[in-house]
Amino acid sequence: MAYCGAVLLLAYSLRGSTGFGGLVGMPLLALVIPVKVLAPAWTLLGIASSATILGGDRAHVDKRAFVFFLPWCILGIGAGLYLFTALDAATLARALGALVLVYAGYMMWLIAHPEARDPLPASAVRPAAGVLSGVVGTMFGAMASIFFAMYLDACALEKRAFRATISAMLLALSLIRLVAYAAVGELGAESLAVFAAALPVMALGIYLGGRVHARMSEALFKRLVCGILVVCAIPLLLK
Repeated sequence: MAYCGAVLLLAYSLRGSTGFGGLVGMPLLALVIPVKVLAPAWTLLGIASSATILGGDRAHVDKRAFVFFLPWCILGIGAGLYLFTALDAATLARALGALVLVYAGYMMWLIAHPEARDPLPASAVRPAAGVLSGVVGTMFGAMASIFFAMYLDACALEKRAFRATISAMLLALSLIRLVAYAAVGELGAESLAVFAAALPVMALGIYLGGRVHARMSEALFKRLVCGILVVCAIPLLLK
């Protein structure tokens, strides 16, 4: 419980200040909580945290980018729901570990090549990013923000619009995903108990993240996130 509390506080402090919380918290918690239980609980936490962040920034949501992306995301949720119900917890954990390693490698490449930019227009990135965000988000309850960020980066949104729009996307995806989990009987009492226990720590983390400005450089922060992801991905692969 102490470990989970520390992870939640770290993850949602980062989420409140930078938006990277889910990328760090989900794989760390998956080391001690089965993915089948954790994914629905993390979805509930995603709804609560996104609604909190949107409280002051909803006017900055880019509605055009949001509306055009949503149908592709819903398509991916259907595919992800099938895989979530078909695979066992150990297989899901290994798949999450592999995905985390791939993403960490991608981030390391971007750090080493800061001049690299995605040359594809938003209309080309949208279908693939939308479907993948739905699939990955439904299978693991997190990580969809990777593909949201790729799409919004291609849209070239300014910083505040980027943060508000990605929060709106996460909120919409989490709500749809929650209904899907409930429809197939995957929203169980264990997941609700995990959510209830985590909610106060999440709220504290969001508050601290909103109050404290990160003092490290963006490059140093990204290296730290990469290191954490690699460390927690290896035990997931060995489950």
